[in-house]
Amino acid sequence: FLAEDLPEAVFSAPKPGAATWASCIRVVDPVQGTTVDHVPLEQNEAAFCATVCQFSSRGDSLWYIIVGVAKNFRLQPRQSDGGFLYTYVMNDETKKLEFVHKTPTDDVPGAVHPFQGRLLVGVGHFLRVYEIGRKKLLRKCENKHIPYFVTSITSMGYRILASDVQESIHFLKYRPVENQLIVFADDTSPRWVTAACLVDYCTAFVADKFGNAAVLRLPDDVNDEVDEDPTGTKALWDRGLLGGASQKTIELCNYHLGEAILSAQKTALIPGGSEAVVYTTISGGVGVFVPFNSREDIDFFQHLEMHLRQENPPLCGRDHLHYRSYYYPVKNVIDGDLCEQYNLLDLTKRRSIADELDRNPSEVSKKLEDMRTHYAF
Repeated sequence: FLAEDLPEAVFSAPKPGAATWASCIRVVDPVQGTTVDHVPLEQNEAAFCATVCQFSSRGDSLWYIIVGVAKNFRLQPRQSDGGFLYTYVMNDETKKLEFVHKTPTDDVPGAVHPFQGRLLVGVGHFLRVYEIGRKKLLRKCENKHIPYFVTSITSMGYRILASDVQESIHFLKYRPVENQLIVFADDTSPRWVTAACLVDYCTAFVADKFGNAAVLRLPDDVNDEVDEDPTGTKALWDRGLLGGASQKTIELCNYHLGEAILSAQKTALIPGGSEAVVYTTISGGVGVFVPFNSREDIDFFQHLEMHLRQENPPLCGRDHLHYRSYYYPVKNVIDGDLCEQYNLLDLTKRRSIADELDRNPSEVSKKLEDMRTHYAF
């Protein structure tokens, strides 16, 4: 299929059959927007994930590019003929990718992540730590307690956040002395995770394919227990229900966005500005979740949202609160898009809402603008 070079103007776009894939690795200059290098993969190899990492065992400063691919992958039902981990190194002079080796895996590598001078790989429902070798990547340890399929991995220190395709997130702790990966906490609700990121050491932002976004936090009593338990025996053997971990996360926030979030990252959008969670959606939208810094701001925006629900209902007549609580009840999240519609109302309604908030319309508009420019634009 890849060897055929038929003119698209005559034969139209090619239509491959089932389990037929074509993938490539492309190095792009971000300033010029030009392609520096292009490496086509073999027929029916689907690239699922990629990362850049350094291996501490090598003792050099080389950056390795790891690409996880699946062979003869079928989406429904999900099956494949295994996968591979391609290892490349970047040539500093030519900016080209140099092939190092190719490591076979027994399932689809769904996520890769650099971790403490090694490589974390989600292979099917296994979470593994790899070290670089001369002829292939060497498996050092693995965890088999992720239920279905690892979709994303992120870490902070020795704490790892692994997302499952169907069973939400799992917090793991890596113990270098015992060389073990231990699941010590997970979620009580099933979530089909499409994106996840760590907000801090104990808090995670999670989004699922049904358009929900949530913030989950470990309870206060879970931190010291995990950190002060050097043997790991309690977290290893004290298996409970709902995923099997001995501790459960607490749901801080919940919100139905209406479209699936594909990526999320905690960052500051403006120099010197406060950090927020930036997300992108399947329809091409870019948005932010920003934290409130004071109780006064929470009360102001909560009352503004409440008045706008009454004064500016949706065009189709659907209740706004029911929509934002489509799968889970909305919790501790203010709809900024609804609040921004304040400036689109007529003057009479704006004055009526401002009087209820003990402010004038210009102060309400200024408050909305300050909240927006403090984090984003």
